[in-house]
Amino acid sequence: MTITTNLSPVKEIIFLVEEATEGGYIAQALGESIFTEADTLEELKTEIRDAVHCHFPDAQNRPQIIRLHIVRDEVIAS
Repeated sequence: MTITTNLSPVKEIIFLVEEATEGGYIAQALGESIFTEADTLEELKTEIRDAVHCHFPDAQNRPQIIRLHIVRDEVIAS
């Protein structure tokens, strides 16, 4: 008896991005243990890309799409 599993590589990874209370931004991957932070959004994008490459060292298993879900708290006067 042979048991095969169909483990396909992750095609997409989504990061929740929030403004840090001390300034800058923090990002956390949904469904993976990947966390990073940076002072600007442009720097954060670079840090996220680097973190994904470190977490998925095998290019064949690395997500091809990185999505950022940016959450921002704003007070809207009524």
